[in-house]
Amino acid sequence: MPQKASPAALNVLLAGFEPFDQDAMNPSWEVARALDGWQHAGATVRAVQLPCVFGDAIASLDQALQQWRPTLVVCLGLAGGRAELTPERVAINVDDARIPDNAGRQPVDTAVEQGGPVAYFSTLPIKAMVRAMRAADVPAAVSNTAGTFVCNHIFYALMHRLAQAGGGVRGGFIHVPALPALAASRPGMPSMALETQVKGIQLAIQTALEVREDVRETGGQLH
Repeated sequence: MPQKASPAALNVLLAGFEPFDQDAMNPSWEVARALDGWQHAGATVRAVQLPCVFGDAIASLDQALQQWRPTLVVCLGLAGGRAELTPERVAINVDDARIPDNAGRQPVDTAVEQGGPVAYFSTLPIKAMVRAMRAADVPAAVSNTAGTFVCNHIFYALMHRLAQAGGGVRGGFIHVPALPALAASRPGMPSMALETQVKGIQLAIQTALEVREDVRETGGQLH
């Protein structure tokens, strides 16, 4: 029987994706499972693996939300061309897959949620998270596009559910770079060591638990 959250528990749901296509691993899941059980400020990280499949990923997320009743939700996904950890600013209500997902599904110009808003902003303190990661020498930057594949799909679905539920649970999405083992077979692809990614996501979660009002950026400087 699946473990369930106690009424007094404070849980952080950290979701990562299964390996995509022929890849042996997905860094988003490797980071999530490395942090499973990690505690900060009285909250415990609960890792869940999502299928890289349109629709099925949402069903798995719904199950995890019901199981853990989290106070904070962070979804992770791979962005193979990026060299930094990139908290996403906005999720859009569009599925537009350039390639098929792991189940061969390839939606084109369809809504993630029929009748849903055009977009949702992350409710995580994304700039404060970036500042904390940079201060610890972890490469990080805010991203303004989560794409239109399964990463954006789950980001939008998460924010739609949190908005409908009310209750002040915050959530968002962070893209992570490839791991060196994956990048080695793809010349020119940037990578980041797993230990660095884990450190960065720890700092991101820590910041999200502690910071309610995000910092602002002016002229390239966070303050």
